[in-house]
Amino acid sequence: MAIAEAVAAREVSEREQFNVWFREEHERLQKEREAAHTPSMAIVATKGTLDWAYPPFILSTTAAALGWNVSIFFSFYGLELLRNELNLQVSPLGNPAMPMKMPMGPVWFRDINWKIPNVVMSNLPGFESLTRNLFLTTLDNHGVASIKDLRAMAMEADVKFIACQMTVELFGYEKADFIPQISEWSGATSMLALARKADVTLFI
Repeated sequence: MAIAEAVAAREVSEREQFNVWFREEHERLQKEREAAHTPSMAIVATKGTLDWAYPPFILSTTAAALGWNVSIFFSFYGLELLRNELNLQVSPLGNPAMPMKMPMGPVWFRDINWKIPNVVMSNLPGFESLTRNLFLTTLDNHGVASIKDLRAMAMEADVKFIACQMTVELFGYEKADFIPQISEWSGATSMLALARKADVTLFI
């Protein structure tokens, strides 16, 4: 009886030792895989206005600077961000966060929260152009890079630009309208395959 108990205890001890070794080995291999893994991010850019152009380029260049593999799929109005000549606008209509505070003048003037009704903004000639200029001035005052510069930074950081071929055909664009640095002309199937493998996927 005593011998049987001793054998059973030894078997339990050996099993526990194996379990400890297995857990430690699994954790070690997991850490090695994580260390060798390069994070990836896929961004879907669908907006073509000046204000919405910043998020995809800022996020992509930041991730690329961290060593991530980054791809941006430009679809519908997001294709405006890939044009040879950028002429992006910004509209305060339907945007409760706009218009922004004034970027110039005395402090008391810059601190005013301008609450302008949509009906006024939509009927005031040149209001959208004024808003765009004020937006650009605000960015410049804070040292924020232009979209053209951010796009160039993204290209230098090897961010992959993918243009939606369906949208190009739908809107009657020509490939010559866009920058030559586009890596791929494809559709939703390719984007879904990319997003499926990415660690982070963003829709902007």
